[in-house]
Amino acid sequence: MTVSSAWLSPDGQTRADTRVTQTGALTPVTESTGRSGVLPGSTGGQYVTGGLSLTGTTGTMTAQLGAGRAVIQTSPVRGAYPVTVTEPVPLTFADGDAQYGRIDLVVLRIYDHDYDGSGRYEAVPEIVPGKPVATPTAPTVPDASLPLFAVAVPAGAGAAKGIDWTTALTDLRSPTVAIGGILPARAGDTAAGAYPGQYRESSAGALQRWNGSAWTSAVVPSAFSCDMAAGSTNSTAYTSTLAVTTVSALSLSFVAPPSGAVLLHFGARMWTTDSTNSSAFMIPQVTQNNTVVYTANDNSACMYGGPVSGSVATMWRMYGLTPGLVHTMTAMHRSNDANVTCWFDNRFMRVDPAN
Repeated sequence: MTVSSAWLSPDGQTRADTRVTQTGALTPVTESTGRSGVLPGSTGGQYVTGGLSLTGTTGTMTAQLGAGRAVIQTSPVRGAYPVTVTEPVPLTFADGDAQYGRIDLVVLRIYDHDYDGSGRYEAVPEIVPGKPVATPTAPTVPDASLPLFAVAVPAGAGAAKGIDWTTALTDLRSPTVAIGGILPARAGDTAAGAYPGQYRESSAGALQRWNGSAWTSAVVPSAFSCDMAAGSTNSTAYTSTLAVTTVSALSLSFVAPPSGAVLLHFGARMWTTDSTNSSAFMIPQVTQNNTVVYTANDNSACMYGGPVSGSVATMWRMYGLTPGLVHTMTAMHRSNDANVTCWFDNRFMRVDPAN
């Protein structure tokens, strides 16, 4: 046998007992079911899913399903079927229709007489033929089956003109992993998570975490904003608005990390016009949904004085933010003398998640 399934004999512990308690390679879907799929992994680690690959023979109607492992989830009562293909399995596709193309499915199918009356107890790779029509679509996946590939069979395909295996295949293999494992998601995978705290890697390579209603970034990214145009103010009260600049206000948005703490970095190149004893101050103000959670103040500001410009910056830790909420950081500026114009150039702000 080249295809094996981990079922026990009907005596004593039943096969159904074994399947409904199967908790190994099974990404949760509900309280009592898991996600059908192929176990990820490939020789050399080059591909997400190397198992159960389909390789066609050039110019023919034949292909070979490679070795691999999978889990096929059925109803909660019936359970999950773990399946292993230990050696390549040859498959032969029927000749194409004379007029229209069709789409066939390659599936891994479970036969279990206790539930389907088939007289069989086995797992087998099968070709589910599609219907030849002007605009073909894939056929319905049979019960207790895992779709692996869709194969486009062109009109007239046969012994003289085989399937074009370079363009005919659509990979339908979806991965599944052990409980707690990071699930590699395929492009277009819209399946919801099973529990808050579940992790997956998106098709773009981003680590994501299920928050109970949506997949969100598992790593809170840094936020950065800058402005290379100089602006000025002589206001002695903190203001976000600068004169003589195309960017009057500098701000950025960030999501508070699970710790509720962030590192705020900010600075600029500053100078005070015609004054050696006045100072320019810069500090961010932080708001959440228009509510000020941190007010601009001199104690934490970066400051500089003098008619010759100088670059200054500082960093400090802010904590007590509500995790997951979007906050806004806005640069605030002031002069300590209403008669002295303070200039700010090359302003920047950055927010990093902190512990």
